[in-house]
Amino acid sequence: MAKDIDTLIVPALRKKKGCWGDMRHSPPVSASDIRKWAIATYWPTTPPAVFWDEAAAAASRWRGLIAPPDFNPFAWPVHRPAANPLPVPKGLKLTGINGGQVENYGVPQRPGDIIAERMRVKDFHEREGRFGLMLHVALEAEWTNQGGDFVRRRVLTSILY
Repeated sequence: MAKDIDTLIVPALRKKKGCWGDMRHSPPVSASDIRKWAIATYWPTTPPAVFWDEAAAAASRWRGLIAPPDFNPFAWPVHRPAANPLPVPKGLKLTGINGGQVENYGVPQRPGDIIAERMRVKDFHEREGRFGLMLHVALEAEWTNQGGDFVRRRVLTSILY
């Protein structure tokens, strides 16, 4: 708990605000992964044909298979990137909870797409809570495809106390 300290905002956190981290890239999106994702997320009902039926998808406004908006091409990595914890005061172990997230979608992902992701600390603030000082951090992830088209933006709020 963070009851006996003045602030959870350390200089290293202030320095990260607004700065995009290194870009990472997904493996090429496959039609098989799109189908499996659609089946899993729509189970037990049948997913929309544009996610699994090539003929129906070709006749749609998309002119081919597309992925469901929530499809994550980073979901099954062979190598997981190293954790990059948020900087907090030294010697302090904080508890974290999910404060919610907001998603915005652009162009759909298609077979063959390679998705680039970059992340940053978008914003943060502190407030006093029942368990002491709480740090609210908004982390932003932005995805683009190989053509530079906007695919997805997620702002995830983490609450640390």
